[in-house]
Amino acid sequence: MRDFLENSLEKLIFASRWLLAPIYVVLCLSLFFITVKVVQETINFLPLMLAQDVKGMMLFVLHIVDLVLVGNLVLMIIFAGYENFVSKMHVADESEDKPSWMGTVDFSELKLKLVASIVTISGINLLAAFMDLSQVSDREIFWMVAVHVVFILSGVLLALMDLVTSKSKSI
Repeated sequence: MRDFLENSLEKLIFASRWLLAPIYVVLCLSLFFITVKVVQETINFLPLMLAQDVKGMMLFVLHIVDLVLVGNLVLMIIFAGYENFVSKMHVADESEDKPSWMGTVDFSELKLKLVASIVTISGINLLAAFMDLSQVSDREIFWMVAVHVVFILSGVLLALMDLVTSKSKSI
């Protein structure tokens, strides 16, 4: 009886990973909405493009790059998270379009890629703010820089923790 209960409980716990699947579907929808936002921003910018100065054009491009990085981040989380925590994506096995990193990014690498993406996105937002200082208060700039530095320090500390962990595993 004890073995039956233990086995049943373990099956239930193992199957619970599928509770994450709807969350990944919502992330796919989020990726769709990011795409819609990029198209919307482009359509809104097109009539103004010729009247823009270089700074305006650069701000538009930085905004699009920012959205692309967020989209890449969401896609990376969808693929790596699903494969690490729910199930392997066998549908992509034979596809020539399968990203080379798909199926090889473990949780540790995902954390570092996530932090690197966040630092990059924060840096782009900071650059955009510096390019348009007349629209941003000194207080906002201070907090943007402070948050960016915290993201950088967090990334460095995560990388150091992973380095220490990997060295302790090899001993």
